[in-house]
Amino acid sequence: MELKARIIQFLKQNSIPFTIREHEAASTCEDSARLRGEDLAIGGKTLLFKDKVGFKLFVISAKLQVDSNKVRKILNSSKLRFATAGELMDLCSVEKGALPPLGRPVQDFDLFIDESIKANDKIAFNAGLLTTSIILKTEDYLKVVDGQFCEFSRTDNL
Repeated sequence: MELKARIIQFLKQNSIPFTIREHEAASTCEDSARLRGEDLAIGGKTLLFKDKVGFKLFVISAKLQVDSNKVRKILNSSKLRFATAGELMDLCSVEKGALPPLGRPVQDFDLFIDESIKANDKIAFNAGLLTTSIILKTEDYLKVVDGQFCEFSRTDNL
């Protein structure tokens, strides 16, 4: 089953109301926000990192940048890098920019959620495709995700 279908099935199984927005392909957070007609801050920017143990998902408000030193400390790892475009396709079947902020059971990764996600009433994200977004209440998102809350945003870009 394609990722978009798995996300929709997961949300429906958990009785989570959501909106789907089809739009032009958007490979950046800024483009996605513009095409959704939503504030950049509600975007859930999802990054797949590889450390010495494996791959992990990190989600942060799209208006912020990740502090990789904080991520290294969270993972207790001196080695850290972003997943390559090939790895995103092989592991997640997505292009860069389309990765949703959902770990298990939708995607088989540990999920780390930046505190910035809690600051907004809604969260929006690409649903495995650059042309499809899902928007739901942050409160509902937080009910169904199994993630670890931490702070890994850069403080020098606020």
